[in-house]
Amino acid sequence: MFPTPARMRTAAVTLLVILGSATFRGQEADARGQIERFNREFTAAILRMDNAAVMSLWAEDGTTLLPGMAPLSGRANIAKWLDDITSRMPGYRVTRQEDSFHDLQVSGDWASEWGTTVQVVQPPDGKPAIESHGKILLVLHREKDGKWRIKQEMWNAGPRE
Repeated sequence: MFPTPARMRTAAVTLLVILGSATFRGQEADARGQIERFNREFTAAILRMDNAAVMSLWAEDGTTLLPGMAPLSGRANIAKWLDDITSRMPGYRVTRQEDSFHDLQVSGDWASEWGTTVQVVQPPDGKPAIESHGKILLVLHREKDGKWRIKQEMWNAGPRE
């Protein structure tokens, strides 16, 4: 007995749904892997105090929401702010940067995640180290070049864990 045209269409649609679902899962897994690499690059750039590397992770029109400050938009403006801060801290070094990201959500070319962070900064001249704990929220966008970049970020102080 031969399948009816209706059954053949149903089988074809079912097959397309299965293949499409597998492709989507594969793309999402790829995106998750890319974002995990992005997170490692982000942490490493902060640890090295490499402002240029940090800024390469930002979208041209990104916005940062830092505690006690007005929103700061645009890669060039954020870079200037970051360079100004580090220029006022000669001899300071980040000796520890630990970021733990959670709840990664990916939807096409957009993603969000939140994290906890611990940073230890060593001032010059043997002064005591400064340890800070915080929380971060990132909204990422996959840009035209295929790289994930920060579209929006928000930081605040967090409890010592």
